[in-house]
Amino acid sequence: MEEDETLRGETERAKVEECATPGLGRKISVSEFQCHCCYDILVNPTTLNCGHSFCRHCLALWWVSSKKNECPECREKWEGFPKVNILLRDVIEKLFSDAIEQRKEDIQQNSDVARSLATFQKYGNDQMLTVPNTGRINPRGGFFSGVLTALTCVAVVLLGYHWSSREFEDDLLVHKPVAKWTAEEVILWLEQLGPWASHYKERFLLEKVNGRLLLTLTEEDFTKEPYSVENSNHRRAIMAELECVKTLGVKPPQNLWEYKAVNPGKSLFLLYALKSSPRLSMLYLYLFDYAEAFLPFIHTICPMQEDRYEDTVTKLLDLKDPSWRQWREFTVKYLFLPYQLIAEFAWDWLDVHYWTSRFIIVNAMLLSVLELLSFWRLWSRRELKTIPHRMWRHFWKVSTQGLFVAIFWPFTPQFVCNCLFYWALYFNPVINIDLVVTEIRRLDTQVQ
Repeated sequence: MEEDETLRGETERAKVEECATPGLGRKISVSEFQCHCCYDILVNPTTLNCGHSFCRHCLALWWVSSKKNECPECREKWEGFPKVNILLRDVIEKLFSDAIEQRKEDIQQNSDVARSLATFQKYGNDQMLTVPNTGRINPRGGFFSGVLTALTCVAVVLLGYHWSSREFEDDLLVHKPVAKWTAEEVILWLEQLGPWASHYKERFLLEKVNGRLLLTLTEEDFTKEPYSVENSNHRRAIMAELECVKTLGVKPPQNLWEYKAVNPGKSLFLLYALKSSPRLSMLYLYLFDYAEAFLPFIHTICPMQEDRYEDTVTKLLDLKDPSWRQWREFTVKYLFLPYQLIAEFAWDWLDVHYWTSRFIIVNAMLLSVLELLSFWRLWSRRELKTIPHRMWRHFWKVSTQGLFVAIFWPFTPQFVCNCLFYWALYFNPVINIDLVVTEIRRLDTQVQ
């Protein structure tokens, strides 16, 4: 058997000698184009950093068996992912076309070689996803690096301004009993109902309405002097909010900061979960926080026709179950554009959280682009069938992390929680800009 293989190899090499063009046959030796692994003519020659070239499938077989990123001949480590030497390949295929075709047919019929090549190529694709392309453009330098640095500085300044100008969370009315409110705090409560409430601010100031007096007021009192709230919708909104205050004993949260003060753990969980798993987060709100969080959310992003021009806070005071039209609109966006739902919710609160809403909107747009690029990558690799497995693995990962956070949350210092919260809110958009640019450059490289 070994003698037959040797004879066959000598015959093929003889044919290769004959395949050379007459003018170059005596000047170029076949040994100059031999792979130092299989000692046959190079097929899809791949040149490493050290300068040695091997058949593509020989290098794949070596890598699969050794799991080492080093040259099979000199053992020098190679960096990145080796590419086919196009110039060398074209020269060999022109000089020895018949022999190359025969070798390619033999390689395709070998199942072990085919599996090794597929594994090697998958490793290369993974390397391209994790290692930025530094061959043409340095993604960490140049113009984009300056823009990223500038955006980071702006985020730091805004965060410092927010911390310095906002009341401490312990002093917010969501923690202070209504009976202890001062007249100034009653005015603050009234102003937060919406811009329309500013028309009645002077009347409350003249009467020096404090928390105790506020609890005694009725709808009939608001129709008379000195309050004279003639607009029935305004009067209904004030009474609805006053009933909530009487029931809770404190002011119900009406913006992001008050919600964070009342629910620090839940707000941090939702902020991170909406970034990495928006669909599961909305499902969580529907199952476990329907009245307090999900209803305001769906009524804001999918409003009823008659509610489109109402004030943000006013329309959330008396919420009903969503209509079928609202459910239909929400389901379509939930399945295909989950981050758009978050952007629409933030857009509706621009008058309450000016800069913060803009950060959330930009971040939602960036996350939508990253999700689209992920699906494009799966489609281009013909890996769409792996989506159910990836979804299950992602669900298991998110559930495990959520359980871990729930266990260790009571022992986490408040300062650490605040840092994580503001990092996710203000700095993640800056980081995601870098990720989007890197992905687009990588996609452009793959296309070329």
